[in-house]
Amino acid sequence: MTWNKSPADGGGSAVAVAVDADGGDDTGMARLRELGYKQELKRDLSVLSNFAFSFSIISVLTGITTLYNTGLNFGGPATMTFGWFVAGGFTMTVGLSMAEICSSFPTSGGLYYWSARLSGKRWAPFASWITGWFNIVGQWAVTTSVDYSLAQLIQVIILLATGGKNGGGYLASKYVVIAFHAAILLSHAVINSLPITVLSFFGQFAAAWNMLGVFVLMIAVPTVATERASADFVFTHFNTDNGAGIHSNFYIFVLGLLMSQYTLTGYDASAHMTEETKNADKNGPIGIISAIGISIVVGWGYILGITFAVKDIPYLLSPNNEAGGYAIAEVFYLAFKSRYGNGVGGIICLGIVAVAIYFCGMSSVTSNSRMAYAFSRDGAMPFSSVWHKVNNQEVPINAVWLSVSVALCMALPSLGSLVAFQAMVSIATIGLYISYALPILFRVTLARKHFSPGPFNLGRYGVLVGWVAVLWVATITVLFSLPVTYPVTKDTLNYTPVAVGGLFFLVLSSWMLSARRWFKGPVTNLDG
Repeated sequence: MTWNKSPADGGGSAVAVAVDADGGDDTGMARLRELGYKQELKRDLSVLSNFAFSFSIISVLTGITTLYNTGLNFGGPATMTFGWFVAGGFTMTVGLSMAEICSSFPTSGGLYYWSARLSGKRWAPFASWITGWFNIVGQWAVTTSVDYSLAQLIQVIILLATGGKNGGGYLASKYVVIAFHAAILLSHAVINSLPITVLSFFGQFAAAWNMLGVFVLMIAVPTVATERASADFVFTHFNTDNGAGIHSNFYIFVLGLLMSQYTLTGYDASAHMTEETKNADKNGPIGIISAIGISIVVGWGYILGITFAVKDIPYLLSPNNEAGGYAIAEVFYLAFKSRYGNGVGGIICLGIVAVAIYFCGMSSVTSNSRMAYAFSRDGAMPFSSVWHKVNNQEVPINAVWLSVSVALCMALPSLGSLVAFQAMVSIATIGLYISYALPILFRVTLARKHFSPGPFNLGRYGVLVGWVAVLWVATITVLFSLPVTYPVTKDTLNYTPVAVGGLFFLVLSSWMLSARRWFKGPVTNLDG
């Protein structure tokens, strides 16, 4: 490989371009070398593959299905149909700001590397330490949440397939559910141990499955249902009967946004896959923005399609229905049972969702492992030399197995208390978004005058969009930490601030007691 010079996109400076033996060039590979890293992972992903990983992690089938109960309970149809665009619009500002920074710094480390470069030499080690740990723990929590949600859905599918709750169906115990969770994680570790070309195929298949699955379900379920909700119900009905002692409409609407915001998470995967993406300084940002934009469109269609089959909200939320209170499962089951006398078609629909969730977890492990690889490359993790190893197929194999092991451990508290488990998984939304906001904050403050944009940039609107993104993250951090049930007791307390605050305390303590003496932020691995 030789190194040539070519004009930078949109400017007069020069940028190194990597030229391979076959004559092809790659601006992302050249930029990686400029940032101080040699190419160790196989750079074989197209822009479509990069998009596919983020799109399959966002996975509207996963997030909406998993938290549809929350949407119905807090505001119902009106909150879901209009709140989706509120969350989606502000999420796009976060994505646009991240895409702009990704274009300038296309590395697997992503956000923590960005924080280091944007905060200045004095603050770089501390900024990258805080951002990196929030990001990687948030990613582990996402994997835990997704795969545990799949285990719970499998439990519901088995329950309905064996007769339903009121028909003597089999309800798996919490120990069986955790066994499902472990088996799913094991399979994800095996798949992620394969070469990136194989993962690329799975990623694209996952994106196609999510896309087609949404269209199949949004059309089939309301079409089959013998009774359908009116447009007035779907677009204007606001459910205030939440049984949580909350009567403020605004408060109810805010809590209902959690479904949308939880779903629109995980698109940093496109950044973590940049060292394996061709021309990553251009294609990484495209992956981020397109994953969010397409998810907003198809997600809204999924919400509308399913909600048109909703009639009796209290019954769908009741733990005494056939699905044991799993709202979407009950919607699918009742739609087909009302038409054909049995709910087999509804169970098949749940299978479509289960496959989507499976691929969501698979892509999440892929993203986790690349972050762990990059973070350990810079010496930030215990036993960094172990997690940074790449096998003969250029896969960070140890980081893959570390990610699934941590995700398994994070699910174990569910055996003792679902409240404790939910508090830990809350980091998946709040913790991850904090890691998104930190480099954007540095971009619009400390680096405002010296930030050097890449091929994709927001021009003069970069700072404005960045501030909107930061303020939105600050807002949801506060809103999603509020109590969700009154009166507040130890069993109804929202433990999100405890979990996120606990993580911050541990990260800050480790910095003060140890890391500040030896962690210097991102370091080059170029010879010489």
